[in-house]
Amino acid sequence: MAKTLKRGAAFVALARALTAGARGGPTIGKRVGALPRMIAATARGQYDGGLRLAMMTAATAYIVSPIDAVPEMFLTVFGLIDDAVMVTWLAGAVLAETERFLEWEARRSSVIPGHVVP
Repeated sequence: MAKTLKRGAAFVALARALTAGARGGPTIGKRVGALPRMIAATARGQYDGGLRLAMMTAATAYIVSPIDAVPEMFLTVFGLIDDAVMVTWLAGAVLAETERFLEWEARRSSVIPGHVVP
């Protein structure tokens, strides 16, 4: 069963993903290009990323929501901190999940139909 992405893991994934291209891992461009395929595979029920995509969608909605502007009006800097944390978490979550998806995609393409994979 897949592990859920915790807040701290998202920040670590963000740092690793930003330097992964230099270390031979997937580049940011490959990760962003994988997003539509990941969404489509999840919608078809082939990939198990439904809950994680829902959490990322909720975080995006929170960030762009006009209701979130109310704390910024009254709390100024402190109201922006929650947005900064949410954006950082979202970026880390997207990068970690796209890396997981790319690995899943690579494993899936190497499977021969009709054969059992250990």
